[in-house]
Amino acid sequence: MRLPRTRGARIALGVLLSLIVLPLMAMGYFQTLDPPRGVATVTQLSVPQPSARPARMGAGIQLAGHRQAGPSDGPGIAVNPNPHRMGSAADGRLVFRFETFGNEGFWTDALRWLRGIQDSRVTPLQVMAAGMLIDAELVDPTLLASLMAEARTDLSPQRAPLLHDPATLVRLIEMNALVGVPAKDVDGDGTISLARGDKAGVSCALCHTVSDGSVLTVRNRGSIGRITDGPAALVFDMGQFLAWGANTRAYYPNAQISYLGVTIGRAPRGLTPRSSEVDFDRYFTNKNWYPVGTFDETQDGIGNPVVNQPLFRQDLAAPWSSSAEFRFLDNISNGSYTQNLDPTILVTDDGRAFAREAAGPLGMLMTRGYAQILEKTGVTGHPYVRARVGGTIGSDETQVRRRVDDTKLFDMSAYISALPAPRGARVDPAIAARGREVFRRNCTTCHNVDQSKPVPPLIVSLEQLWPGYRPIVLMPRVKTLSPVQNSPGMYDDKLIIADASKRGDPKGIPMPLLLDLARKPMFLHDASVRGMESLFDPRRGAREPHPFYIADANSRADLIAFLKGLDTGAR
Repeated sequence: MRLPRTRGARIALGVLLSLIVLPLMAMGYFQTLDPPRGVATVTQLSVPQPSARPARMGAGIQLAGHRQAGPSDGPGIAVNPNPHRMGSAADGRLVFRFETFGNEGFWTDALRWLRGIQDSRVTPLQVMAAGMLIDAELVDPTLLASLMAEARTDLSPQRAPLLHDPATLVRLIEMNALVGVPAKDVDGDGTISLARGDKAGVSCALCHTVSDGSVLTVRNRGSIGRITDGPAALVFDMGQFLAWGANTRAYYPNAQISYLGVTIGRAPRGLTPRSSEVDFDRYFTNKNWYPVGTFDETQDGIGNPVVNQPLFRQDLAAPWSSSAEFRFLDNISNGSYTQNLDPTILVTDDGRAFAREAAGPLGMLMTRGYAQILEKTGVTGHPYVRARVGGTIGSDETQVRRRVDDTKLFDMSAYISALPAPRGARVDPAIAARGREVFRRNCTTCHNVDQSKPVPPLIVSLEQLWPGYRPIVLMPRVKTLSPVQNSPGMYDDKLIIADASKRGDPKGIPMPLLLDLARKPMFLHDASVRGMESLFDPRRGAREPHPFYIADANSRADLIAFLKGLDTGAR
């Protein structure tokens, strides 16, 4: 959060804090969270529970400390207390790649992505320059042969006309070959034609799939080739993808918002309901504000894009989200479908109640402003995602009292649990052995040496991870929710509203999978560190996030080599 310097800005901040605190003190704001008026009575959802599920409150997660007692192979936690229900992996593949649960309504009719790319005459080369992928196996053979021939040229408009033709991109979308943007036959005539009103939505593959680039790779970003599901899309420019929409304003809750002139995030100024489409596009296309390889996955009005995460071997991971917000895999998937991929849920009565519970008056301001934007831009017929109504607002299972089809959620859990982790980089065995000992002496309070074991289900507090963390409480919350608090800097921005406290677990950062690291250009959830050398170099600073350094340059190089070579094979 950028603290105000001028007297007028300080007055605005005071008014904002009064807006937050006084209603809470005077009226016990959160103590009477009755169901909103106008909500029909529904049957309570019965969410299937995985077997061996531990206590209802909390997840059996421990708060990690950082005093390394000596060399070890890990923190000694052998059982993952967060088992998840799994269905058919074969069916889950289709869910992962093509399921939208109806969000094509949002992306086509609200954000108007298809209209935007056609109005801007976006070409296949341009979407690949933004890190998008074309699945060669789904391209019509005749067209694929032509694209392969063009890929062997200098890619000039004269020698590669199809790759420069916006009509080719439309054809690829209609073939379902643009990865993560599944097209839907909404009129049921058996064919997909965007010109005749069919639509396209977004699937999980958009941010969690890579390609071998066997046909063509553009600017070390996107490509045409055979795809592999699971690895994080670290070269995908989600900000550009959003800005291509003709009505990017429809993504307002996931942008950085300004409340009475006060904003939290990377940009110096936030957006408001009065901001223009140009203002929104400028925000999303600024790589300092919305870095390549990141996605702002929370509807909190805070500019906190986080690094795209891998979705392979999810049987080894828990809890989920960079804020540890979700205890079970199917629940974060449900949250993605019912909120991230259709944020219009926030202007329903249930969505407004969720925002009110999570962020008080600020949540109410956000949903009110969002409703104004949707009305002003002519967005109707929302929410679009097909989901059952019921459950408890704010719960893991049904944050906004919506739940998509459980069978498909469990099928996808099986699929992304079965996806193999990429092989580690080839590393000299002697160097890897030295690096392993550096790791055992310095890192195993929190991390396992053996990556075939489940990630220790630990949460590390912000105070331990970031010596410079000096939060100011902006708003108290009741139930088990931690206070809304912010520290100067961006490392805590993802956790200002969303964290694990909603189920009684500590506020902090969960353990990541230490896999596919050789391909990763940026580190920490906020993408604030470029390269592993910088991550472990003490010159980064003793008060910076994750200040666990290796002073000796040779030992540091050994550790980095060891980490880049990690996979789930025997070690």
